[in-house]
Amino acid sequence: MKAMLFYEYGNPNVLQLREVERPSLQANHVLIKVHSASINTLDWNQMTGPIMIRMLNGALHKPKINSLGLDLAGWVEAVGPQVTKFKPGDAVFGTAQGSLAEYVCATEDQLVLKPANVAFEAAAATPVAAFTAIYALSDLGKIQAGQRVLINGASGAVGSFAIQIAKAYGAEVTAVCSSRNADIAQASGASHWIDYSREDLRQHRQRYDLILGVNGYQSIFTYRKALTPTGRYIAIGGALPQILQAVALGRILSLGTSKTLQFLGVAPIRHTTLLKLQQLLESGQLKPVIDRCYRLPEAAEALRYLGAGHAQGKIVINVL
Repeated sequence: MKAMLFYEYGNPNVLQLREVERPSLQANHVLIKVHSASINTLDWNQMTGPIMIRMLNGALHKPKINSLGLDLAGWVEAVGPQVTKFKPGDAVFGTAQGSLAEYVCATEDQLVLKPANVAFEAAAATPVAAFTAIYALSDLGKIQAGQRVLINGASGAVGSFAIQIAKAYGAEVTAVCSSRNADIAQASGASHWIDYSREDLRQHRQRYDLILGVNGYQSIFTYRKALTPTGRYIAIGGALPQILQAVALGRILSLGTSKTLQFLGVAPIRHTTLLKLQQLLESGQLKPVIDRCYRLPEAAEALRYLGAGHAQGKIVINVL
């Protein structure tokens, strides 16, 4: 089978399309024939190897994991003897390391059946970014119906999912993005839109129950001021100043107040959340925004586009 691999850290030029053996099927594994996969910032960091990522992975000089891709959608090719939820031929989506390949193995809990009314590309575009949005909004943000939610970076992968998920919870959503991306934010369900190139959030008078800072950069002090007395701010990735401020100052600035300011690194991947995403996709409440689709041999070009930081929604890799 063909798989996209890399053996040293670097830019997308380090990627190699290799012919390798199919993954061996263990007793509790599902072998999936991949139709589509999608890429995330996680893949970019895994490939380029920022020093913090290398230290966390205990791999300073050479990557321990040389495959890319986590999101996927495809068909069950075979199942191990302990697998009870799936059978060959089932259309599924979920997560598995190394999904930029023709075949990949996953456990049952990493997969759910793909709704028949959802395209493989849309299903593959969903898991990691939507996991992040749900975890930030629900687990950390404690979102409630009727709350005012501000999403900065609303046209990206996580941001566009966050708008839709917040709307599904019954929140009133304000999106912050450029005029170029306003249509995406509004199509995703935002009730209000702020053009950051024309309006300074520091002068914005509205107060919000929940703010997600997705990518980009805005001072934590600006976000703190924009919160209601019991509001919550969640920083998700973004520029280094945003990350450092959230990690170093979030807890301190929360002291003596009922406000919460914190940083979300990587959201946990849970089967219960995957089932929720399955329901939202099937009902039409969640519709992934897909910027571009590439073929597997074009994965380096896709990563290069992701790394430029201008993607509107998700980038999908079609394997078949």
